[in-house]
Amino acid sequence: MHLASAARQSYGPRVTVMTLEELAASTPPATPWLGLDLGEKTIGVAASDATRMIASPLELIRKTKFTQDAERVLKLMDGRRASALVIGLPLNMDGSEGPRAHSCRAFARNLQRLREVPVAFQDERLSTTAVERFLIDELDLTRKRRAGVVDRTAAAWILQGALDRLRDAGLR
Repeated sequence: MHLASAARQSYGPRVTVMTLEELAASTPPATPWLGLDLGEKTIGVAASDATRMIASPLELIRKTKFTQDAERVLKLMDGRRASALVIGLPLNMDGSEGPRAHSCRAFARNLQRLREVPVAFQDERLSTTAVERFLIDELDLTRKRRAGVVDRTAAAWILQGALDRLRDAGLR
């Protein structure tokens, strides 16, 4: 029996969670990635360009049921021909994982029961705070206007951080 098959039988579906470096090495070149900011009520989605240089806000998904949310993410991946997901991991300030981080890991695990998708996590500590500060200070957006853009902009912030990290390591 093939080792991967044995692992699937013993441990359920294979969860393809990688480091960013592994993600860069294993995904086809010239394919974009999607970034996700998983909130309690929404999912911010961002997309990179095919060269993986620039991340841009894409969409805000209002959470309903997991299956519908996951299908929307997969549809966006298909539409963009994205080869991977970078999911923001909301670590505590001391680096430990709390309930929100566990929820993000569960989302990735459950998503991969629908389709095996390469996933990497990116530390997202303070991403929403940084984005809100930018939207207030630089763009002078009101609270009402910020509400519509903060989560997808946070997703772009998370994805851009991952892309910059790979660029700085010479791995893009």
